[in-house]
Amino acid sequence: MTLEEKIKIEERIVEVLKTVYDPEIPVDVYNLGLIYRIELHDDTTLDVDMTLTAPNCPAADFIVEDVRLKLEGITGIGDVRINLVFEPEWDKDMMSEEAKLELGFM
Repeated sequence: MTLEEKIKIEERIVEVLKTVYDPEIPVDVYNLGLIYRIELHDDTTLDVDMTLTAPNCPAADFIVEDVRLKLEGITGIGDVRINLVFEPEWDKDMMSEEAKLELGFM
């Protein structure tokens, strides 16, 4: 994969992540700051580290599976590995300015 192809796929990854929502929050997981790491390897394997707004989130399985399914649908990506992590602990300061505005934190 060329650098240009990799950049296009990475841009598409972010676009797709912006279509995944926590059912209880009207902001996507990317702008909520729940995505900690996106790493696309030369063999087309994708590693994503993500967290949840709370470790006991009732929608955890739904959100993680939605992320996985949508990322697997991107042309140019092979295996998708989602790593659910809780370090560092998520807080509202990790949200984008757009998300803070949407949720009334500004």
